[in-house]
Amino acid sequence: MPKQPNMQQMMKQVQEMQAEMMKAQEQLKDLEVEASAGGGMVTVKVTGDLELREVRIDPQAVDPEDVEMLQDMVLAATNEALRSAQELAASKMQGATGGLGGAGGLGGLGLPGL
Repeated sequence: MPKQPNMQQMMKQVQEMQAEMMKAQEQLKDLEVEASAGGGMVTVKVTGDLELREVRIDPQAVDPEDVEMLQDMVLAATNEALRSAQELAASKMQGATGGLGGAGGLGGLGLPGL
């Protein structure tokens, strides 16, 4: 017969995990990632909590005859910055949850089947 989980220990671990997740979420607000397109002609900064902070456009990228190219560079840089910010957030959250659901995540709680 499997050993029954210690409910007090489980609750304590869950509370600690929640506190770590909240701390990680707060830290994400202060972290920034940067991405560029067009060889650095367009640069975008996004925070770890996915707030767009800055868009820089090199004046040489502004061609009235080819606005579509500039739009594409802004879009590409923004999408890359958002992807990087999401990866950063996932990494921070995984650290806060101890890889919850991954190898060894919930297994330490003593729940059957984990």
